[in-house]
Amino acid sequence: MSVRRTVWHAALAGIATAVCAACAEKTADGYQGYAEAEFVMVAPASAGRLEKRWVNRGTEVQAKAPLFALEDENERAARREAGERLHNAEQRLANLEAGRRAPEVETVRAQNAQAVAARNLSLQQLRRQEKLLKDGFISQAALDEARAALARDTAKVAESESQLRTVRLPLGREKEIRAAEAEMEQARAVLAQSDWRLAQRAVAAMAPALVHDTFYSEGEWVPAGSPVVSLLPPGNVKLRFFVPETALGALRTGQRVSATCDGCDAPVAATVSYISRQPEYTPPVIYSRTQRAKLVFLIEARPEPADAVRLHPGQPVDVTLK
Repeated sequence: MSVRRTVWHAALAGIATAVCAACAEKTADGYQGYAEAEFVMVAPASAGRLEKRWVNRGTEVQAKAPLFALEDENERAARREAGERLHNAEQRLANLEAGRRAPEVETVRAQNAQAVAARNLSLQQLRRQEKLLKDGFISQAALDEARAALARDTAKVAESESQLRTVRLPLGREKEIRAAEAEMEQARAVLAQSDWRLAQRAVAAMAPALVHDTFYSEGEWVPAGSPVVSLLPPGNVKLRFFVPETALGALRTGQRVSATCDGCDAPVAATVSYISRQPEYTPPVIYSRTQRAKLVFLIEARPEPADAVRLHPGQPVDVTLK
């Protein structure tokens, strides 16, 4: 495709050379020049088969109008996978933040009540054993056994109370919750990336423009970064003309100029946007031998978008300074 663009630019330069036979020479109609275009080469971000192209050469499109689309089956599958991963990560985080379910909480609460009842019973038995030992009815070993039972049941109560606190609130799960939050944010980033890649498979116009050329047909393989269409927005048309050194002092950026062309029903107003700082010799193909030694300066002027649509790339114009 680059060869086609090179041929086009070479042809444009040839046209400009042919029509600018005396660009730096002031005539009754002003300085001769030509219209030039800055084309917007629209290319996909990644490679793929061209599935649909909605525009043809010469089509006028509006902003956000679809231009072309590449196959996107792989990107859609990746987007669905990323969406499922995000859903799973959100569910896992919600489960950690909510704590245990109600039946689980009730089970732990019942276990705690049993442990408290066993401890109270062990305490009562210990008091009876102490009285019996005092009256001489049991041995010291029996009392020690009752004390050990109370200690065991007291430990079980502490354990069940700790479990009850754990299931009631997400305490002790801070690290798990932070890990789940990080996993969810990562899944969101992957989903956003998948959405971007899917959106890049369909390309739309950024602004109103004329479709100047197309380089691929439906079904062809498009390499990444290779233009599929070239657009010409009205604001990307400019006038180029050369002035001699003697006229350079009267020019400044922002200055208004007027251009006429064959077939134009009215002059085209433009504004000087660029004045070359580097002088150059007039091309020998364009000028006579007596003019070859003259130094000229390139001047560019941009018309208003409403007037730019009246001009065509390579079209000769006569520029008059105001």
